[in-house]
Amino acid sequence: MSGHSKWATTKHQKAAKDKVRGKLFAKLIRQVEVAAREGGGDLTANATLRAMYDKAREASVPLDTIERAIKRGTGELEGVTYESVTYEGYASNGVAVIAECLTDNRNRTTSEVKNVFTRNGGSLAEPGAVAWQFERKGVIYVERRAATEDDLMLAALDAGAEDIVDEGDTWRITTSPTDLQSVRSALEGAGIPFTSAELTMLPNQTVPLTDEATARGVLRLIDALEEHDDVQAVYANFDIPDDVLQAVVA
Repeated sequence: MSGHSKWATTKHQKAAKDKVRGKLFAKLIRQVEVAAREGGGDLTANATLRAMYDKAREASVPLDTIERAIKRGTGELEGVTYESVTYEGYASNGVAVIAECLTDNRNRTTSEVKNVFTRNGGSLAEPGAVAWQFERKGVIYVERRAATEDDLMLAALDAGAEDIVDEGDTWRITTSPTDLQSVRSALEGAGIPFTSAELTMLPNQTVPLTDEATARGVLRLIDALEEHDDVQAVYANFDIPDDVLQAVVA
């Protein structure tokens, strides 16, 4: 998972640039709105909304903007109705890809996502074709210098963390979806800062990409999907060796 995880770190850096352009803001606001519509506007009772709220606040989305999004979701304010759509497909070399979207026009989004796959050497698949290769998890990244393994174990394991993995510059803490918030709160209570805490899809097994050209092609597809306004998250089961990854992202 090293190459895949290092790419996840690279994506967080990319997200910072997206924030400047406003793209990340728009996506987070949409996620908050849909979470409120599907589970209500109470942050205490709606764990998904709480996770989206925290994510938006960490990205410096203004509080009043988040509150308006919640009210649009609960119907207190008028707004566009979005629906969740998940697309599954393949990149080159058989890499499985999942793209989670929020859209106000399913036909348009389906056509555009299909074109993104096709233009970048991939193909759209039927629902369920690749989802079985992933598992929904909570993942928290902590910089290596921020805490020792003993500190993390003391704080996170008691709060429900399933695993703590050393990934070189960072620690990756894995939780069940329902325990993400409690582990996050435990880290905050212990004074341990983290770079991200979110729900994600982790692959059960990975496809090694040892060829630079192939790796570059797969990442080009991932980037193109993430650039689409309706795409909220992209998951893939590739593993790129460190030396190849460094050459690709250089």
